[in-house]
Amino acid sequence: MRGPRNDEAHVRGPAFDGANMMTPVLDVADLSVRFRTRDGVVHALDEVSFTVGAGEALALVGESGSGKSVSASAVMGILGDTADVSATRIVLDGVDLTAGRMRALREVRGRKAAMIFQNARAALNPIRKVGRQLTDVLGRHFGLRGKAAREAAIDALAKVRIPDPARRFEAYPFELSGGMCQRVMIAIALACRPKLLIADEPTTGLDVTTQAAIMDLIDTLAAEEDMATLLITHDLALARDHCQRIAVMHAGHVVETGETHAMFAGPAHPYTAGLLAATPTEASSLASLHPIEGSLPDLRGTLPPCRYLWRCDRRTAECESAPLPRLTLGDGHTVACHHPLAAAAPVAQRAIA
Repeated sequence: MRGPRNDEAHVRGPAFDGANMMTPVLDVADLSVRFRTRDGVVHALDEVSFTVGAGEALALVGESGSGKSVSASAVMGILGDTADVSATRIVLDGVDLTAGRMRALREVRGRKAAMIFQNARAALNPIRKVGRQLTDVLGRHFGLRGKAAREAAIDALAKVRIPDPARRFEAYPFELSGGMCQRVMIAIALACRPKLLIADEPTTGLDVTTQAAIMDLIDTLAAEEDMATLLITHDLALARDHCQRIAVMHAGHVVETGETHAMFAGPAHPYTAGLLAATPTEASSLASLHPIEGSLPDLRGTLPPCRYLWRCDRRTAECESAPLPRLTLGDGHTVACHHPLAAAAPVAQRAIA
């Protein structure tokens, strides 16, 4: 795996002006998700909050099962009937998705927000031509039909640098490579020029060269449209290379949020520090890497305020019972921990469940 670089100029994400965060494209506050199963209720997300501004790339990082994809799917309303979703606020480009949720979601999905899934080949319909899948989207949101829809679809394929887009318009997904299918998925996602792009592990299963090409393509297109990007990944090096901010998730909690360079230079949460210690760099050896001991907790039943305490060597009795604080360390750097690693004293705090 490609390791993170040491300089701060490496971030190739879309240009971002912090002033844009005054009116974020996506504003999520206190998002909680419970899944009803035969074995009990799974507390998948607990009061997750984050924002993404126009032109900004935010990474949700953490181990598999930490709640990254569930967060994105909850925002898009695609979790299914077994999920109970609640939130203080989910606002996308001025549209409140918590009020009249399903009706609002039908209007914004594809038009204001679009999603790239992990396995593009599985996400595409195998018995419908690529062009038809694009024209379906263009017809639904722009009312395009016939020649106009075809021309717009071919333009969308050309924009994601697919060679001979008119020929690929007539192809089925099984006739394309994995990287080409991913480009088709990006073309479908961006056909309606959404304000928010959610990229859920967009380079899974691709070779290193194709991974780099796909991420550079996402960066370029996001910059051209001043589009907000939410990148879901377990790869910290990928997040560092392509995102201005990072939100670290563990067992359904956002445990730390901050600017990328600040998080790498001085992680405040023990879990973030553990992830960085386990991330290979160009100078790493196997002996220098330190995996995090233990695994994610069972999210059924009653859970302590801090879901990391069983894996943390800084835990105290306070971590088992006291409400988890949200500490602000300055410059938008926040951490949910009773005993953060950062030397700087917090300037403000808010208790969270």
